[in-house]
Amino acid sequence: MSDLQTELGAFRSVPRTGVIFVTSEASRLGFRPDDPDWCNLGQGQPECGELPDAPARIERISVSVNDQEYSPIAGLWELREAVAGTYNQLYRRGHRSQYSAENVAICGGGRLALARAAVALGHVNLGHFLPDYTAYEELLDVFRSFTPIPILLDATRGYAFSPDELRHEMLGRGLGALLLSNPCNPTGKVIHDAELASWISAAREFDCTLLIDEFYSNYIWVNRKVSPATVSAAEYIEDVDRDPVVIFNGLTKNWRYPGWRISWTLGPKSVIEAVSSAGSFLDGGASRPLQRAAIPLLSLDHMKRETIALQKTFAQKRRLMIDRLRASGIRLDNEPDGTFYVWGNLEQLPPPLNDGMQFFRAALQYKVIVVPGEFFDVNPGNRRGRASRFKSYARFSFGPSYDLVEKGLLRLSQVIRSG
Repeated sequence: MSDLQTELGAFRSVPRTGVIFVTSEASRLGFRPDDPDWCNLGQGQPECGELPDAPARIERISVSVNDQEYSPIAGLWELREAVAGTYNQLYRRGHRSQYSAENVAICGGGRLALARAAVALGHVNLGHFLPDYTAYEELLDVFRSFTPIPILLDATRGYAFSPDELRHEMLGRGLGALLLSNPCNPTGKVIHDAELASWISAAREFDCTLLIDEFYSNYIWVNRKVSPATVSAAEYIEDVDRDPVVIFNGLTKNWRYPGWRISWTLGPKSVIEAVSSAGSFLDGGASRPLQRAAIPLLSLDHMKRETIALQKTFAQKRRLMIDRLRASGIRLDNEPDGTFYVWGNLEQLPPPLNDGMQFFRAALQYKVIVVPGEFFDVNPGNRRGRASRFKSYARFSFGPSYDLVEKGLLRLSQVIRSG
């Protein structure tokens, strides 16, 4: 045992999430985020610079004397009002029940918002889907008040899961809560329109709380009747204080400000009180100056202009990635309906490239980063053993600029040709 292990023997080994693991491994070979010779097709953030027809990016913020103080744990009231107002204008027009500031809690990032919710959960069976967001694994393992219940999605059906199947799981497994990303990271599957309304109806019927990660809800590639096309469970909730639906979102992806670490939880007032209480000992609240600077970004005009611009830019990168991956022999179980990821099936590639981890290692030699699919086999505590059903998959991100995505895809085709 090393001296470091002896000295820190009270601590367990904490695994890195998928994106952190792959970038750490790439760093051993010289990767730096600002190195233009590297193509990070594993990144979990969108390009953050100027886009054609998008609002100007914020490059400076002012800090007042009051901003030196702690923020309220639940966030600045003005920002909470702005979030509630945006959701009401986008999704609650004509509904009697409206969100208020009391239905919103602000905190420092999406994973922290989910951690607050996990701390506040009671002793319930918590369903989660496979595959899904890598960070859910430690989240579901560390907090032991609930029991994680995995639900496998079928690749041959394009990862669809019907409302009837949902009701069966809720009733048969006695689910008290269900955690999911919509759109789904990594598959890009989107639950929307009547199907999403049916999910909320089922949650109401069986008193099963839906914990919905909507961080990619503006990256929508399916045809919708509204412009810009976005998706939120908020559209189908009957009573914002009674329906068991909790939504997580923030500036990270949909506003392209990941470094600000500003997110929100939207739900019944009783839930907001609980997660805010959890924040009082978990984190102490988000940055006050950044919260104040975020308020103008929540205006409906700003949000619509930003969303239209990002959808135009990212749709071009999506098409490029889908076509190039298929031409390289990588199969897609479904084209992504949302997110800025493509979930690639490597089974038809020659060994060892048909293994996600081996494919990742080979791509590193060409200065390209991808995320092996096994990281999305959410398996808290390795309760199902270490063999992953997604070993032959990889997630490819079209979050970087068009030029970097194109260069990375060209190099991946060279990786495959070289075998």
